[in-house]
Amino acid sequence: MGEHVNDADIKQAVETLRAGGLILYPTDTIWGIGCDATNPAAIERVYQLKGRSAEKSLIILLGNDNQLQSYVQEVPDVAYSLVEYAEKPLTIVYESAKNLPENVLADDGSIAIRVVKHAFCERLLERFRKPIVSTSANLSGEPAPRNFEGIDPALKERVDYVVQFGQADRSARPPSTIMKLGADGKFSFLRR
Repeated sequence: MGEHVNDADIKQAVETLRAGGLILYPTDTIWGIGCDATNPAAIERVYQLKGRSAEKSLIILLGNDNQLQSYVQEVPDVAYSLVEYAEKPLTIVYESAKNLPENVLADDGSIAIRVVKHAFCERLLERFRKPIVSTSANLSGEPAPRNFEGIDPALKERVDYVVQFGQADRSARPPSTIMKLGADGKFSFLRR
């Protein structure tokens, strides 16, 4: 059965995101720092927290693939099959984004999106109704933590809300596969 998603936990996370705050939360891969992916000021705070340069783009999470059309200018048909049949978490880099602030995109205007299959994230995204940034819960240059225990305590103190769900889970999840997908449907792997 696994862990039960607590409604108060979701509510607090959603309120924090709506207020432009940062959350620390579990995903289908590793723990992430999250914020409203449509809020440039919140995204800026993520870069500051991580000590990361804004040249590196961030991944955003969506709850289902029919939201892709809202944030990608041209979604190649093959994207839906890739998302549906992916056996492990799959992040797809799409050529050109729309309806998203510039500081969440890569310099070339592309955007990395993962349609997430995870009990907590799905509920969170359903309630929040907007994409959420997901970047590994570490300071730039430090290794990504494999579970909640491995997250730097200073980082836990600097976010606005730490999600309760998944804190006791000690299993290490691998990072997602990353694939670049052109508008013509041609794809290449950036990380398998």
